[in-house]
Amino acid sequence: MKKITILLFCTLFALAFGSCKRKKFTEVVEVPLPSVQENLSLGSPEDVKAESGAFELIQLPFNYDALAPNIDAQTMEIHYSKQYLTFTNNLNKALAETESENLSIEDVFKKADLSNADLKNNLGGYYNHTLYFDILTPKGNDKPADTLASAINKDFGSFEDFKTQFKESANKQFGSGWTWLVVDKAGKLQITNTNNQENPLMPRVEVAGTPILAIDLWEHAYYLNYQNNRKKYIENFFNLINWKKVAEKYEEAINE
Repeated sequence: MKKITILLFCTLFALAFGSCKRKKFTEVVEVPLPSVQENLSLGSPEDVKAESGAFELIQLPFNYDALAPNIDAQTMEIHYSKQYLTFTNNLNKALAETESENLSIEDVFKKADLSNADLKNNLGGYYNHTLYFDILTPKGNDKPADTLASAINKDFGSFEDFKTQFKESANKQFGSGWTWLVVDKAGKLQITNTNNQENPLMPRVEVAGTPILAIDLWEHAYYLNYQNNRKKYIENFFNLINWKKVAEKYEEAINE
């Protein structure tokens, strides 16, 4: 009877685990992603400098933890001091000793050979992240005012309608990319998406124009905090928008 019991136990064990060998089994434990509190090596944005070249990082006017809980400190540090810095350094190297080295970033887009995939990626990566970091603020969650508010009401119906359309567009973006608010060539505000590090200044995009607002939809921008809940990241992005900065960019775009 004891042999039958042992045999039955071994059979059931084999079905469940694939074998009945006498080995020690290691318990699989899910390890959580590191939290901000566990990361003791966070530096300061002020210490991050690009290598020599025409373009520099836009300086963050706040520390990495200032946007929490909407964007955690570790994500901000990695995003700013690793990804953004790499795009900046690579772009400076690519433009060194070329006719584009002393041009504005907007003019580089007009002159550069964007059939060069590496140049296109680093040029877009630098420009896109510069805009993204420039319009973030810990003191967000307000609304646009004055001329920009009037333009949003005119082109989208209301600010709430704009928010709904922007979030819907961002949630529909498949894979890595960006959602933009742009001023098109007719001076109208439009929402559009681009893939990878493309943007509305590049040729052959769906909506061409001058970007004034952008959300980064690459996983590196949100995954540590939100994991697969990108929708929540998009929702919380509106708590961080510096509408004064966006308004300044709008004024510059319509007065070009």
